[in-house]
Amino acid sequence: MSKLDKIEELQRLIKADSANFQARRQLAVLLMDSGFNDEALQHLTYLSWNFNEDEGIHYNLGIVYEKMKKFRKAKESYLKAIELEPNYSDAIYNLGLVHTELREYNEAIKCFEKIIAEDPDDSNTYFNIGLVYFKQKDYIPAIEYLQRTIDLNDEDLYAHFYLGNIFKELGDKDSAIEKFEKVIEIAPNYSWAYFNLASIYNDEGQTEFAIENLRKTIEMNPFDVEAYKILTKLLMKEKYYDEAVEVINSALSECEETGDLDYLASLAYRKAGEKSKGISYLEKAIRNYQTLSISVQDAKNELSKLK
Repeated sequence: MSKLDKIEELQRLIKADSANFQARRQLAVLLMDSGFNDEALQHLTYLSWNFNEDEGIHYNLGIVYEKMKKFRKAKESYLKAIELEPNYSDAIYNLGLVHTELREYNEAIKCFEKIIAEDPDDSNTYFNIGLVYFKQKDYIPAIEYLQRTIDLNDEDLYAHFYLGNIFKELGDKDSAIEKFEKVIEIAPNYSWAYFNLASIYNDEGQTEFAIENLRKTIEMNPFDVEAYKILTKLLMKEKYYDEAVEVINSALSECEETGDLDYLASLAYRKAGEKSKGISYLEKAIRNYQTLSISVQDAKNELSKLK
């Protein structure tokens, strides 16, 4: 029986007997797992009125609120579940995640430390503590906990990725490259790893490597507008004007049109010797002034010089 068929069956049971709480609880969880959060919330709220001392119901309420990004409501629900069952590890762990979303970092760490006290080999919890420290730019303990994550699970691509970002921020480019390459080894389609490699190579003046990794970024994520912008600029810098035109046209096709993309298209066409198209795109950039980074007046002055 498919999930939808099961949902329909449970709905029929509840319609026939609204006091069938077992069916309602099962339906709420199934709705939640299937992404029907509003409907799940209705049933769980109803159940919480009737079974206010049931920690599992409050825990599931927390999950639904978290899925709906209502993090303060989720926090209340998880706290209630823990009040009813102080050793409810899943609720404690999820409460740590919610504290992190609410930037209540000290409280998040306390939750995660409780989990580690019970399970010293929980790599996910070490990762989340590392992430909390990363968000606070407290890099030394972040490195410690992310490395502990990797010691327990070397395939945790996010631990490698955040370590790469820390090393990049600290100026250790070689270590950062090593980490981003490890991410690609684990997940060859992870576009952000290629993007970060491109950024490092660009900073180091290794333009060809930067271009190569930006192309990989776009291959893995054809909607990455920043990758298109940087790649177009680098291609023009290296005088690959026809390639720059090709890339910016792909950006205009795949991404939402903006004044900045129109302006880059104008530059690329002008560099490629197609002045009329350059003028046309500059006029479009001016019309899309709300998403144009340079001042409209500067763009208009540039246009008047071209005509």
